[in-house]
Amino acid sequence: MPPTPPHQRIAELRSLLQKASYAYYSLDAPIMEDSVYDGLYRELEALEAAQPDLITPDSPTQRVGDTPAEQFVSVRHRVPLYSLENAFNLEELRAWDERWRRITDEPAQYVCELKIDGSAIALTYKNGVLVRGATRGDGVTGEDITQNIRTIRAIPLRLNVNDPPPVLEVRGEAFLPLDVFEQINAERQESGEPLFANPRNAAAGTLRQLDPRVAARRRLDFFAYSLQAPEGGLLLPCQEAALNTLQDLGFRVNPNRRTCPTLEAVMTYYDTWDSQRHDLGYLTDGVVVKLNDFRLQEELGFTQKFPRWAIALKYPAEEAPTVVERISVNVGRTGAVTPLAELRPLQLAGTTVARATLHNQDHINELDVRVGDTVVVRKAGEIIPEVVRVLPELRPQGTEPFVLPSHCPECGQPVVDLEDEAVVRCINASCPAIVKGALVHWAGRGALDIEGLGERWVEQFVDLGLVQTVADLYDLTLDQLVALERMGQKSAQNLLAAIERSKAQPWDQVLYGLGIRHVGSVNAQTLARAFPSVELLAGAEVEAIAQVYGIGPEIAQSVHQWFRIEANQALVNRLQDAGVTLIGTQSIASTEGVLKGKTVVITGTLPTLSR
Repeated sequence: MPPTPPHQRIAELRSLLQKASYAYYSLDAPIMEDSVYDGLYRELEALEAAQPDLITPDSPTQRVGDTPAEQFVSVRHRVPLYSLENAFNLEELRAWDERWRRITDEPAQYVCELKIDGSAIALTYKNGVLVRGATRGDGVTGEDITQNIRTIRAIPLRLNVNDPPPVLEVRGEAFLPLDVFEQINAERQESGEPLFANPRNAAAGTLRQLDPRVAARRRLDFFAYSLQAPEGGLLLPCQEAALNTLQDLGFRVNPNRRTCPTLEAVMTYYDTWDSQRHDLGYLTDGVVVKLNDFRLQEELGFTQKFPRWAIALKYPAEEAPTVVERISVNVGRTGAVTPLAELRPLQLAGTTVARATLHNQDHINELDVRVGDTVVVRKAGEIIPEVVRVLPELRPQGTEPFVLPSHCPECGQPVVDLEDEAVVRCINASCPAIVKGALVHWAGRGALDIEGLGERWVEQFVDLGLVQTVADLYDLTLDQLVALERMGQKSAQNLLAAIERSKAQPWDQVLYGLGIRHVGSVNAQTLARAFPSVELLAGAEVEAIAQVYGIGPEIAQSVHQWFRIEANQALVNRLQDAGVTLIGTQSIASTEGVLKGKTVVITGTLPTLSR
């Protein structure tokens, strides 16, 4: 049998991968194992690399671009994206229903859809291929964010239809799943970056990232909820049919939609999801109610602000009172001393809440929160519970204002109140809390990914004096480990093997693992590309680091200062001696390519190397 021509095999692979993505991301029903998908994807990559003239924008390999945008261009929506009028109870819903019935006495059904707490986006397909993705903006004009839209796997690059309409407009909501949001915030906290307030803000910020690689790493998801074919080609009778068509075209559509014959049925749907929404893997802040019949929608039209045929029935904000039983102080990996309100446990937004952050001394002073106070705690769309206000009329007698300790509760050293920061910090590098935090961070999945090295073992290593820096991990012996409580021979061998494997982790993950302030996983990758070895980064001046796209002066100063500390230079040398990867593939490639056969003379000094 003659070999399949490359163009034919490329078409076959694209079709297979598109079907697999549709089944996985839109239907939640995978049709092939990840390893099979990866193999087909690599084959397609190789064929396209050999014949780049066959690459097309809708190829699965073209989801993530390499070139950051300089800015976003404003675009005008072909069909405006109207906002929705809000209702907060049955009476307001009935008032909306009565208003549209004054215009027409047509009988109606209602389609109810969960209102996803994310960012509205508009997609344009021409002849079945995605050509533009834009933010909602002011409803008339948005920003062209196509490069970031392409990274969302639930959005097809080509429609799943043989005869697509000339132009198709699809609207939907981009959002961050809760588990992804929590992971992003955990990484930002570890690297000293400010946390996102909620998944909605994080999704909006991700969509407006200039670098599409950042957007790709944050794994946005998407639900489609409307479509228009302004040049014909689709004749649909109602919203219910439109949602089914969107799913057939390859989009992910929320499965929890329902067609309701009466307002009473709408309220039953609303009440059901008001109690069950906390079981979902994403946030919903209400229910969107639409008249099902498109002919009726067209007859009713729009006000200056809203469609008359739709309304958002919002959930009330979730707040509840409880008592502050104590205020504790936590010392993080970066030495930040953070106060926490230890609460009488309460049920809120579907979870048991027992603690809430109090941020810093200024925030405590502003609230005037004290031990024994009754406080109102909120978790309305927020992942991290917050104390909203104190109820002073319920304050018991004899309470005292809370003041953060002047010395670190872990090591007893004085804390430092820096002028440009709201938090106070312990700056003792040997503080057990800082050491433990650094070790947990180093072993984390985004860093050295040392399987089996969790907080329990880190606690023992530090408390027993076995480990004081991350470099000490590479000096641990089997005898030391098997002597630990509840550490068997097999577990010790597995842990040592995992530590040994961590030496091969790439340079950018090692850089992230070092825990330099303001250097998260994304910044670490950016720096590792610009400085493909520890020597190059350690020897760089602040100005050179700050010139790297995406790295500002604050990050540059932090990196530069870190490498000027003698203890950190010693740490890098020890990691180098242990065999940890401190050079990137770019640097390795350069020695085998551009610099091959050449003599390089370096003048001056490097902080981590002798001549």
